[in-house]
Amino acid sequence: MGIPLWTPSAERSAGSEMTAFAAYAGVGALDLHKWSVTEPDRFWRLVWDWCEVVGEPGVGPALTTGDHLADARFFPDATLNYAENLLRRHDDRPAMLFRGENGTTRDLSWADLQALVSRLQQALGDAGVGPGDRVAAWLPNLPEAYAVMLATASIGAAFSSTSPDFGAGGVVDRFGQIEPTVLFATDGYHYGGKRHDVTDRLAEVVAALPTLRRVVVVPDSPDGPTGPLPDGAVTFDGFLAPHAAGPVAFEPLPFDHPLYILFSSGTTGSPKCIVHRAGGLLLKHHVEYRLHCDVRPDDRVCYFTTTGWMMWNWLAAGLAAEATLVLYDGSPFHSGPERLFDLVDATGTTLLGVSAKFIDAVAKSGLRPVDSHDLSTLRTVCSTGSPLSHEGFAHVYADWKADLHLASISGGTDLCGCLVGGDPTLPVHAGQIQGPVLGQAMDVFDEHGEPAPTGQQGELVCTVPFPSMPLGFWNDPDGDRYHAAYFERFDGAWHQGDFAERTPEGGFIIHGRSDATLNPGGVRIGTAEIYRQVDRLEEVVESLVIDQSWEGDTRIVLFVVPASGVELDDDLVGRIRAAIRSGASPRHVPAVVLAVPDLPRTRSGKLVELAVRNVVEGRPVTNLEALANPEALEAFRNRPELAADGQATV
Repeated sequence: MGIPLWTPSAERSAGSEMTAFAAYAGVGALDLHKWSVTEPDRFWRLVWDWCEVVGEPGVGPALTTGDHLADARFFPDATLNYAENLLRRHDDRPAMLFRGENGTTRDLSWADLQALVSRLQQALGDAGVGPGDRVAAWLPNLPEAYAVMLATASIGAAFSSTSPDFGAGGVVDRFGQIEPTVLFATDGYHYGGKRHDVTDRLAEVVAALPTLRRVVVVPDSPDGPTGPLPDGAVTFDGFLAPHAAGPVAFEPLPFDHPLYILFSSGTTGSPKCIVHRAGGLLLKHHVEYRLHCDVRPDDRVCYFTTTGWMMWNWLAAGLAAEATLVLYDGSPFHSGPERLFDLVDATGTTLLGVSAKFIDAVAKSGLRPVDSHDLSTLRTVCSTGSPLSHEGFAHVYADWKADLHLASISGGTDLCGCLVGGDPTLPVHAGQIQGPVLGQAMDVFDEHGEPAPTGQQGELVCTVPFPSMPLGFWNDPDGDRYHAAYFERFDGAWHQGDFAERTPEGGFIIHGRSDATLNPGGVRIGTAEIYRQVDRLEEVVESLVIDQSWEGDTRIVLFVVPASGVELDDDLVGRIRAAIRSGASPRHVPAVVLAVPDLPRTRSGKLVELAVRNVVEGRPVTNLEALANPEALEAFRNRPELAADGQATV
């Protein structure tokens, strides 16, 4: 076994919530995960009890199963209200600390949040919103967005959100499918040192959503809207004006009542509308917050996210753990790479969540927070969005803080949670996710659906049901598209398309998306291994790799963004290939290496290999609105280096 980068002290491990829960369950700490997946009925029942879920669990079993994994039902007789479980506190301690890129600050106590949700609940009721309706938010990461979600959930309507950097087409592609009755929107947002006005886009969005009864605008400026609003729209203050704060009424609802509608990235077609159940997400997020992230009441949790990424929904669930949410809206690098570290020190953040790309970017910037910042309150860093490299792990421990639980996590919008993640009682090894999340029976299958040996790459699967499996897809009455998405590849297992391997230490390595894996000569290769080698080179800012159909087979094509003042000449290409050959294998060496000025990515920051592959091979990219920078695709089009003999470029 490799030498760990970090091992929790005996005192920290013994004092963790994970250890306390194991004792409560009467299970040894080393046996806790196995017990959680072999006795799921008892495990989830004890999670309900230990986390003191507000509601009635019912007298029947906590889990009923059917002929198929998707037939499982958790707490079929239970009733609860998601918002009630997030609003258990009424005191003057902070519930939210908001900090904007432009210097805006706003703090809400638990009492303030209760009052705001109460007024919103009444206003939504006056607008005719009830159980089963949809409320949509096109907002920055503001306290109002969370309050709208809580008010929506309190009355049993379903909530859906996306971020204001989406164009009108992208918003309509999402909200147009679910037909919301009320839209909360902004008139502008700040990013990268600029204010971006969206009043024109708002008018387009409203015109394309005929089911809207009310449009409520949360102005970007405290002085009110800066431009004309759509006919009939009201400001947020105007929407609330008729209503005084009072006790929040919580509608008792079934465990499986729809809570959220989340959207897939939609880079290869219309976004899938994924419907998530309230009770399932509440229990799943309790396990991840309380046990895997060791979050306690009054801890301060910051995850850098927008309202268009499932990590926003995950961050909101920190309220159920009675943590304070630290909200940031804007660029994490404005006006320098120290911005989020300044935020940690200023707010006393205990858990910071970022993307693997953010960690890589901090490393490349040369910033060493261990020298420039205090970070004494910071206990946990979570990393997700893409695989975190060995070097990323090492950078955090060498240059951020040595005594820190670095939890690389992986899951996704599909389950609005984690499949594999951190464990505060176990060592951290470079390049590895520590293990499966409690209640998730994770394995790696080969192409025949058999468990792959340790160290062999294959498909990441879950072989037992878990409560945050979606209810289904919107407008998929027979469930055909839902079953095809997760259960068709391997009968009896959840599969969402992650290419992975088990490690001797008991952890997992994610090698990228299965649909983005490379297949030269019939050998499957994960993209993460190539990125790791290339990202070490100071001359390269970042890279993207695809396989291109070529002469009856495929070949690997690597695109790199050179650092400022660096030219991709033969010498650099040779050093890139040599680094990949020695650090990965000869099979990983790209046949072609090309320079591009920028790489296309989704609005949550993920690279879009499939969109690049489609452009290179002449296929359309069907949903450009899903991309933060669709113009970047032009650098991949009509490249003569990628045209076969006699083949016209497109």
